[in-house]
Amino acid sequence: MFLQCYLRKGAVYVPTTGMVERGFYRNIEPVAVIPLSNTDAVRRAFTETFTRGNPKVSALKRVGYPPPILPKYAGVKSWNTFARDASPWGIDERNGTFKIIGYRKDPPGGWREDNDDVETFPPGTSAD
Repeated sequence: MFLQCYLRKGAVYVPTTGMVERGFYRNIEPVAVIPLSNTDAVRRAFTETFTRGNPKVSALKRVGYPPPILPKYAGVKSWNTFARDASPWGIDERNGTFKIIGYRKDPPGGWREDNDDVETFPPGTSAD
C-alpha cells in the first residue's frame, strides 16, 4: 500500500493513489482537503484513504494526458503553481512495516524521495 499526501499553505491534500502497474502510481479522485489544524479530520482522511487501498488504474497515453488533479483542489491553474508551495510525503506499507518518506525538490517542477528523511515504524504498527 502506498499513499501520497501534500502539505500546502496550511492544508493537507490526500488523494487516492491508484496503482498503474507494479511500483508506479498516480493520484486519482477522491481527494480529501483538510486544514492542517484539524488533526482529527486529517487522521480520518488517512484512514479512509488507506481503506480504499491502491485501486488499479490504466496507464495514461502521452497524447491527451489529462491535467494533474491537485491544482483544481488548491484553486490554482497549474501543477507548477501547486508544487511551488507544496511539501509532499509518502506513506508506504509493506509486509506490516510502515515508512513515512519525505521528498525534496527535483527540478523542473518535481520531487525525489529523500533517503535522509525516512521514518520507519516497527513491524506490526497499525495504520491508526
